[in-house]
Amino acid sequence: MINRKFFFDQIKLTLFSGSMSTKQVQGVSAILDEWEANYSRQDERWLAYMFATAHHETGRTMQPIEEWGKGKNLIYGGKVKQNKKPYTDTNEVFYGRGFVQLTWYENYERAGKELKKDFIHHAAGVMELPNATKIMFLGMMEGWFTGKKLSNYFAGTTEDWTNARRIINGLDKADLIKDYAQKYYASISHIAANV
Repeated sequence: MINRKFFFDQIKLTLFSGSMSTKQVQGVSAILDEWEANYSRQDERWLAYMFATAHHETGRTMQPIEEWGKGKNLIYGGKVKQNKKPYTDTNEVFYGRGFVQLTWYENYERAGKELKKDFIHHAAGVMELPNATKIMFLGMMEGWFTGKKLSNYFAGTTEDWTNARRIINGLDKADLIKDYAQKYYASISHIAANV
C-alpha cells in the first residue's frame, strides 16, 4: 500500500511549490485509488508516468479539463474524423478533454465502448473524474492514443522516461514530463497493510 502521507508531503514540495488545493488533492487521490484498487501489482513507473501526464496535460490542476482553445484551428476541432471525413451523427466536437486531453471522434467512441458510456453524444462525460481516470489508465496501458503503451517504455530493466511521451503526443515537452515523472516516482513508498 502506498504511504500517502509521505507521497503527498513529497509531491507538495517537489511538484506543487509547497502546497496543494483541495481539488489537486482530490485528483491525485482518485488516481491513487484507481491504482490501488485495480493495478497495484503493475510497474510503479507506470503510475509515476500517468501522474506526470495528468500533471502536464491539466496544467497542474490534477482535474480533468477542457483543452484551452477547444481545438480551434486544429483538424480535430472541426466535425471530422481522423480520416478527415465529416461525421453527422452528433453535434459534439472532440477536442481535448480529461486527464490526457482525449481528442478525435474515434478515441471518444473507443472510450465510450470500454467504459459503457455514450461519449459520442455526451463528450463532456470524459471529464467526470472516474471516467477521466479510467480513460487515462486504460488508454496509456493499452496504447489507445498512438499505439504506444506504458509497457513499451517501462518493463523489467527497460526504462525510457523521455520516449514514454510518445504514448500521448510525440515528444513535445518530453524532458519536462520526464522530470515530473521521476519526481512522482521518487515520492512512492509503501506501508505494510494491516494483517
